[in-house]
Amino acid sequence: MGFQKFLKSIPKPTASDRTSLLPLAVRTIDSSMCTTNNLTPVAQNQLNQLMETHLKPSFTAKDFLSFLKNRVHYHPILTKLDFYLFNYAASVDSFRHDHTTFEWMVRTLATTHRLQFLTTLLQFISSNPCPCADGIFSCPKTEPIFRFAINAYCKAGRFDDALLAFDTMRRLIDGKPDVSVCNIIIHGFVKFKHFDRALEFYHRMVGDRVKPDVITFNTLISGYCKNSQLGLALQMFKEMKTHGCAPNVVSFNTLIKWFLLDGKIEEGIGMAFEMTEMGWEISAVTCEILVDGLCRKGMVLKACDLLVDFSRKGVLPGTFDYFGLVERLCGEGNVARAMELVHELWRNGISPSLITCTTLIEGLRRTKKIDEAYEIMEKMLQECMLPDSVTFNCLLSDMCEAGRAKEANKMRLLGLNKGLDPDTVTYNILVSGFKREGKKKESEALVEEMLDLGFIPDIATYNRLINGQAKSKRLFSLP
Repeated sequence: MGFQKFLKSIPKPTASDRTSLLPLAVRTIDSSMCTTNNLTPVAQNQLNQLMETHLKPSFTAKDFLSFLKNRVHYHPILTKLDFYLFNYAASVDSFRHDHTTFEWMVRTLATTHRLQFLTTLLQFISSNPCPCADGIFSCPKTEPIFRFAINAYCKAGRFDDALLAFDTMRRLIDGKPDVSVCNIIIHGFVKFKHFDRALEFYHRMVGDRVKPDVITFNTLISGYCKNSQLGLALQMFKEMKTHGCAPNVVSFNTLIKWFLLDGKIEEGIGMAFEMTEMGWEISAVTCEILVDGLCRKGMVLKACDLLVDFSRKGVLPGTFDYFGLVERLCGEGNVARAMELVHELWRNGISPSLITCTTLIEGLRRTKKIDEAYEIMEKMLQECMLPDSVTFNCLLSDMCEAGRAKEANKMRLLGLNKGLDPDTVTYNILVSGFKREGKKKESEALVEEMLDLGFIPDIATYNRLINGQAKSKRLFSLP
């Protein structure tokens, strides 16, 4: 196939064998070869022909961006050479890159982790500003472009490159850098455990009159906490006010978590109440942090009391799932306290989740508290919380074994009315329960209902149930 025919076939390379259509010189190019010096003369010539074929002589930045997106980006070989093509375009006298091609190239190099070329690209941008910066003001896209590059450097732990990019950006833009760019660098330092450098950069940004925001302070508070410097974390928390910055839920949650981990229980709980006093709503995450922290310290009952207190004050979020606390109480054998907790919170409008109710019912069953388990199941069904069939049938079985088949059947009817369809096991449990109590009429009615619903597959099963009733009748008629 001729090279010109190959060029025309490039636009939509969807076939798996498209790579084989490339000329050998281009096909053997390594992905790291993105500069003119690394390409063979033959490969350079072929790529130059590629651009000449698909771009008019006086192509614009818009034309070139379309070429990169639609004809290069999705090709398995050519996409690796996008930076070479970018540099080639820059060498054309009549062409000038603008912020659209700068941004696309920066994002492409960053997302494909070709950071070794990113520095070269940023230097090029610095030396060849966007055409819209020819006036008094700089290009408004300069900062977002550099922010993306700085973020990529920080994620990779290349902080010298990040700071170099930051300084380059400072020279290009008008005025102070946005705080979001500074936050990226501070977060990167904290993440890679260079907390001293994070503080140093923070003081630098304040000195440059860049106003820190809540994200800045939250990042530094977290850094202090991770370095076991809770006192300084609290000091940084207070420093927020001097900068006119109000803490948010994340600020409080971070301090609460680390106070509890450090065994400073009262300080952690006090911080939660301070949240409410400052007008912040306690979130479900806050409650999870408090409950988990207290339980880790063996203070399960204190966690219960705290939730009840929050509930009575109307600050406990309705989205909080207290399953973990109920599970822990039941696991420790304190089912009575778990029952009290569920009743108290439910009464105050904080409904338990389905798994919370199921866990509590299982705990009550294990301790033979059938009445309480029945009460929870009944309330669940009344609020259209449908349990799984295993939990439901196990409770019915317990009730039948206790000689309470009538109540068990009443529960079945309530469940049926709420959309909980009984299965064969449900009916067998109830039929057996009525048999043991000698209630022929009730058991026969259930057998007939089973027959109507198709739960009795054959005459043998039907006879077994009927004969079982007859035997039960003779048993209960003995003197």
